[in-house]
Amino acid sequence: MPKATETVLEIDFSALSHNFNYLKSKLDSKTKFLAVVKAFAYGSDSIAVAKHLEQLQVDYFAVAYTNEGIALRDAGVKTPILVLHPQPVNFKTIINRCLEPSLYNSKVLNEFVRVAESEMQNNYPVHIKFNTGLNRLGFWDSNIDYVISKINSTKSVRVKSLFSHLAASEDIKEVDFTKRQIKAFDSIALEFNSKLDYRPWRHLCNTSGVINYPEAHFDMVRCGIGLFGFGNSEEEDNQLKPIAALKSVISQIHCIEEGESVGYNRAYKARGFEKTATIPIGHADGIGRSYGNGNGYVFINNKKAPIIGNVCMDMIMVNITDIDCSEGDEVIIFDGTTKASQLAETASTISYELITAISQRVKRKYLNVSEC
Repeated sequence: MPKATETVLEIDFSALSHNFNYLKSKLDSKTKFLAVVKAFAYGSDSIAVAKHLEQLQVDYFAVAYTNEGIALRDAGVKTPILVLHPQPVNFKTIINRCLEPSLYNSKVLNEFVRVAESEMQNNYPVHIKFNTGLNRLGFWDSNIDYVISKINSTKSVRVKSLFSHLAASEDIKEVDFTKRQIKAFDSIALEFNSKLDYRPWRHLCNTSGVINYPEAHFDMVRCGIGLFGFGNSEEEDNQLKPIAALKSVISQIHCIEEGESVGYNRAYKARGFEKTATIPIGHADGIGRSYGNGNGYVFINNKKAPIIGNVCMDMIMVNITDIDCSEGDEVIIFDGTTKASQLAETASTISYELITAISQRVKRKYLNVSEC
């Protein structure tokens, strides 16, 4: 594989296929698969990822916001798209672009019904979200009768699914809490469905839920981080393949004497004769300031080079005193071996934050595009 000659995010579609098939193998053949491609498909490329997953016959997509769904539609994506956090100002656009809203409180339910009626819709698909413990978005179980009365009073919408969100499905210390959430959702769905003359789908599990709670797969599951190569546990990480590799190059090497400083605010001072390398990637590209001053690192010629001084907007500096390297050599920030989750830990954060922060100005390179 050619080495990087500039800062680039390589996206490997064979790894994406592997992750999709691995997660699908955990499901009953009748269970539908929803791929979460919000936040530029977790920092990669939502359009390219969605088109690849369409080839793999994914059943649904989910995005956070309306404009993310519009981007997919503009790119020709035909698969149904659930908008997880729609705003009423966008409801007419949602209908015009054949997107499907999550309705999570009385305000958004009433407003979407009003807009759907004004647009002369009949049985427009909507998804009703219930809160079972995450306490972020969702109706309460005490709202079931209210929601049912509103749904039954109009022909403009039809409930495609009921869903909720697990709060700690990856945490073995929270098994009891998660099981209470599963039980609560099951109870809500049973009561809700008993008051309709049709049966909406049910979905609850995220990636960790798919892996840890097979009894809660219901009619569909929603996978995000697992598709991109992270399973929230060491065991599952070993079964998945990160689809993205962030690489760069050495722009310049400096030799500095004891006491000389590096970067803004003189945050790093040499302890003796040292060599540093400057790399064209910074906090505007997604490598936050928290990785500076010896916390984070990169790999150059298979050796770890700590980030020194403050991370700049467009550059980082690393210590290469004990590394044999030259200007123009490749730099690995993370890949399938040097995982993003490990680098994220150095800044007391998680893989989600690191990978979704990768700026859109970083060039994307696509590998194994035809792999299905």
